[in-house]
Amino acid sequence: MLWPLAWLALQLQLLLLGLMSLVWNLTALLLYPVLPRATGLRWGRFMIAWGYGLFWRLTACSGMLKLDASVLDSLRDEPGLIVVANHPSLLDAVMLVARLPRSFCVMKSSLQHNPLLGPGARLARYVTNDTALGMILGAVRELDDGGQLVVFPEGTRTTRAPLNPFHASFALIAKRAEAPVQTVFIDTDSPYLGKGWPLWRLPPLPIRFVVRLGRRFPPPSDHLALLHEVEAYYAENCPRTAVAHPPAPARTAP
Repeated sequence: MLWPLAWLALQLQLLLLGLMSLVWNLTALLLYPVLPRATGLRWGRFMIAWGYGLFWRLTACSGMLKLDASVLDSLRDEPGLIVVANHPSLLDAVMLVARLPRSFCVMKSSLQHNPLLGPGARLARYVTNDTALGMILGAVRELDDGGQLVVFPEGTRTTRAPLNPFHASFALIAKRAEAPVQTVFIDTDSPYLGKGWPLWRLPPLPIRFVVRLGRRFPPPSDHLALLHEVEAYYAENCPRTAVAHPPAPARTAP
């Protein structure tokens, strides 16, 4: 495929994801005030997973974005599970949630209160990070109710190979909820949509992502011990995936 056509096709796929999200958020804005909490939660999470799954099915037709996340199907009906993963790409949550219709995430407060981005998350009862204690208690409540927490312990996309330092929140939630922690690895050799990668920049094609299951850790009695154990496990088993860097500014002649 010629470069301009490939660039246009990739941008159209991202635009499709954005339009799907916008349509659902406008729908959720109407549903949130009228649906009971349990119904809104169930339909909110199901529709987000279904929409993300549809996105990946459509992108597979182009051959430009390829995802193999079928291993997650074994987790989809398991309640009260914390799924942790490394974070190489802006699409990571889209990959995992597409296969986990019980799942919820922790969102920035500013995003959940955005009228064009937040209604779907509020309907699905995603947890906000307004305060650390509120985030932890909210996540524990949703886990106790049978949800699955999808979390990226690095806190942001990977900026140094193989991993950024981990935050302890997932381990503290696991202790309070008495929930097991399932490790997941997202493997890719592409820097596409990594930290610092501009949306307009065309990467080498095709872009491939593979999701694989790692070790499962039992509910901890010591959250700091779990944090260090999980971080060491990732450092040992996570491949050095490509880390995006912004393109260097063009040199000008003196």
